Amino acid sequence: MLTLILLELRKLLTSRSARLGLAVSFLLPLLWAAAPRMNMLLGDLALVSGWQLPAVSIGVAVQFMLPLFIALTVSEMIGSEVSQGTLAPLLLRPVGRTQVIASKLVVALLLPFLLIAVTVLGSLLAGIPRGFGAFTGGTGMGPGLFVGVGQLGSGAALLETLRGSFLAALMLMPIAALSLLFGVLFLNTAASTLATLAALNIMRLLVVFPESVQRILLTSHFALYAEQGSVAGSVALLLIYTAGFGFMAIFAFDRRDV
Repeated sequence: MLTLILLELRKLLTSRSARLGLAVSFLLPLLWAAAPRMNMLLGDLALVSGWQLPAVSIGVAVQFMLPLFIALTVSEMIGSEVSQGTLAPLLLRPVGRTQVIASKLVVALLLPFLLIAVTVLGSLLAGIPRGFGAFTGGTGMGPGLFVGVGQLGSGAALLETLRGSFLAALMLMPIAALSLLFGVLFLNTAASTLATLAALNIMRLLVVFPESVQRILLTSHFALYAEQGSVAGSVALLLIYTAGFGFMAIFAFDRRDV
């Protein structure tokens, strides 16, 4: 199983879509930092510390860009192998179908963490001119968001950034699992990507429904990285989504004629 996971990870990191996604995720924070009207994103607030840039980058990218990269790259894990004719020979080897799709699922769930990691890395690099010392305000991922609750030390800011980054990757995991499910169902990269993005957009349109319905929608938790207090409920729901989509992908693949 470990061999299959490493093989899938190598294929992922050598794919053009993954490389493009990682490169753009790393470079865009440099543009946020240099944008002359950057503070418009924050209203009347001004960025005073490099610790604040990760929250800005994640907040902008998580609405569309990162879901797009995840949907495209994960869909390609199935679609490209089908189009190139490499999936069927893989299944002829003495390896179970469940192991093959489970290894793809594990790697797919790693992708959000990779994208968030390079986004944060690029943000911290872009934040060097603003410094990483103690400052008055917040990181955007802790109490008081960017306003903060007083002076914040660099150690506390680092912890808030790590916590927020982890939650950001966690909230993107269901998208990866959903993309893999659609990849198995359609066996086509474009169709799977479009289906994933369409599903997310439909969820966003359901804001007209009562709050009791909105709470169970995946897209209602896209600000998890900045939430304070108990996040156990949101985390539990996101893990249920991830597990549900993942198990459905495994079940469908075991019965799919490829």
